[in-house]
Amino acid sequence: MGSTLTTVNRIDEALLSQRFSGHEFSVGLVESIPAVEPKPDPARGPRAARLPDFQAVYKQYTNFVWSTARALGAIEDTIDDVVQDVFLVVHAKLSTLQHPESLSSWLYGITRRILSDYRRAKRNRNAAEERLGAEIKSIRPAPATPLEYTERKAELDLLQRILLELNGPNREIFILVEILEMTMPQAVQTLGIPLDTAYSRLRRARHCFDKALATYGVRDGKRRQAAI
Repeated sequence: MGSTLTTVNRIDEALLSQRFSGHEFSVGLVESIPAVEPKPDPARGPRAARLPDFQAVYKQYTNFVWSTARALGAIEDTIDDVVQDVFLVVHAKLSTLQHPESLSSWLYGITRRILSDYRRAKRNRNAAEERLGAEIKSIRPAPATPLEYTERKAELDLLQRILLELNGPNREIFILVEILEMTMPQAVQTLGIPLDTAYSRLRRARHCFDKALATYGVRDGKRRQAAI
């Protein structure tokens, strides 16, 4: 049992050395955060004087926190974040530690709570994704059959060909009203043109579009269907 535990600890130390060697967290975070300076408090006796500073805790217990998170089931993609969050809590709460001699137990409790928060957040995220997926599935149209797909592609190709035959200003108002289904006031506001100009361009565009449909052998009444 002792041999097995020693082997596990050595593996953890090796992994931790690779993971945190030169790591931004181990260097940047610790150097940028000032050490905790406990203020003397006669009411609390010698406890404050026994509190270690943050940097000392970090250097001594990083391996412990990383191994604890790993043993409690932290997944590979989040374990670094868990360790960092633990030490952010340590920095904020170290001066409130009542029993410095129980530092390992305190760190274990913090790590356990943070992992619980991670798991709860993941469950909530997964539930939200499932609800969104179900909602999208309920409103998504049924997939087209090969024949429907072929017919639809032919209609879209024809629509693209005819639109390219319209001149620029007429094509633009036609697309806004007939394809994007804007109201005329919306189209006028979008283009920044007078209302009379918009109606004039739309009439010319519809005339040219219907004429092109006839040329390609499509009945006039199918203009709307072809434009959708």
